[in-house]
Amino acid sequence: MQDSYILAIDQGTSGTKAVLFNGQGRIAVKAMVPLQSRFPHPGFVEQDPEEIYQSVIHAIRQCLDNFLTEKGKSANLVACGISNQRETFLLWDPTGKPLCPAVVWQCKRSVNICTRLKNTDIENEIIQKTGLIIDPYFSGTKLIWLWENDPTIQRAIKSGNACFGTVDTWLLYKLTNGKQYYTDYTNASRTLLFNLDTLGWDLNLLDHFCLNGLNLPEARPSAYQYGESNFEGLVPDPVKITAMIGDSHAAAMGEGCFSPGTAKATLGTGCSILLNTGSKRIRSKQGMVTTICWSTPDRIDYALEGVIVTCGATIKWLRDQLGLFVDSKETAAIAQSIRNSNGVALIPAFSGLGTPYWQMNLKAAILGLTLDCNKAHIVRAALESIPIQIKDVVDTMQTDSGIDLAGLNVDGGITANTFVMQLLADLLNVTVTNIGIEEVSALGAAYLAALQAEVFGNLDDLTKLNHNKKKVFIPGSDRAPINKTYRQYHQYLKLFLGNNHNRNN
Repeated sequence: MQDSYILAIDQGTSGTKAVLFNGQGRIAVKAMVPLQSRFPHPGFVEQDPEEIYQSVIHAIRQCLDNFLTEKGKSANLVACGISNQRETFLLWDPTGKPLCPAVVWQCKRSVNICTRLKNTDIENEIIQKTGLIIDPYFSGTKLIWLWENDPTIQRAIKSGNACFGTVDTWLLYKLTNGKQYYTDYTNASRTLLFNLDTLGWDLNLLDHFCLNGLNLPEARPSAYQYGESNFEGLVPDPVKITAMIGDSHAAAMGEGCFSPGTAKATLGTGCSILLNTGSKRIRSKQGMVTTICWSTPDRIDYALEGVIVTCGATIKWLRDQLGLFVDSKETAAIAQSIRNSNGVALIPAFSGLGTPYWQMNLKAAILGLTLDCNKAHIVRAALESIPIQIKDVVDTMQTDSGIDLAGLNVDGGITANTFVMQLLADLLNVTVTNIGIEEVSALGAAYLAALQAEVFGNLDDLTKLNHNKKKVFIPGSDRAPINKTYRQYHQYLKLFLGNNHNRNN
């Protein structure tokens, strides 16, 4: 398979990437097409379904053109894998015409519906069956909002003329001219409608939500023969689509989370942490989300997921709102210009606190300031808040699952900050590894597609691939300073949470 290539489509919130990987799992060429979101009302986030699809076609065209320019020949595509923004969903009629804009995962239109559903009998049923919590983040409550507020959508669902799908389903439907209507287990598991135990849509939940007339795609493993496409004539022969998977799950696959205890953290604006728990579904008792990590026709790996609301967004706020530095790359040097944060702690609840607290109404705070503090102490405290939040999630995951963390694989923009990465290794007391590939979600989709297409024989073949830009951070011998900082942070946090609780009551 030396001259064979895997096409990976990574359809994200801000744009679509098309990446060609060779038989050694290395990037040959890539292209990116931006995608716009719309905000028609406060808290609403939408995208145009046709723009999503056309961004995919344009990205593939650019990618193939780049390959032809660099290599002087057409790429021999043996398979295609798709990764996608997970909870974003669409509705269309049987002719393929969208019934409404795509409702993006960031959309908060269903806050009141979530409030209504919480502390009722259905809340526990949702948690037990889907592994999720009731939150606008997941697709289901926003689908209920459309049912209750859009008469056209309600009529279409009642008459059986509404097709539901996350972005992977929409792309597959379009790329196969309406012939294939599938989703994979990972995307289905983010909807609040999918039963993790039966691996099927839950009819009781659909009935409770008045959605039992909705057409739903068949759910299949992430690696599967989903169909084939010539991508609107961009290639002479149809290419098999052999993988679909949600982007965070794809990152876990790309990061090599193949066994229980392996975990990945994507550090961007926020942070998604997935811990592979193997073939066993773990029911969290401490606010973790239970989900499917990835799957093949003969194997399903489950995961616990923790969601940190604010990581990189804190650094952006320090730069854009406080003007403490010009470039985020400066922060490591600023933090290292002092020995410690001098007791300063930054609680990054700019949009509330996620796992394991789920205190979404909290506001951020900087605590422990004295007259001898300067901007370096604030910057260092902000950077320290990132590994501290990750440790909170990881510790909770280990308690819930009884599985020890074998190591943490990381990706995302913050991984370039060596100060944060070393603190993370010291605080967790495990090796932290960055494989050095920016397009890690695309890599995971390519891995699964290649496995299904038999480019690789098994997971062992993937572990042998050499990523020569890998960076490894090993726990230092003196971890006492960061452990002291961690304890100080939690003393402030306990006080902070208590004060807010009293204020709200």
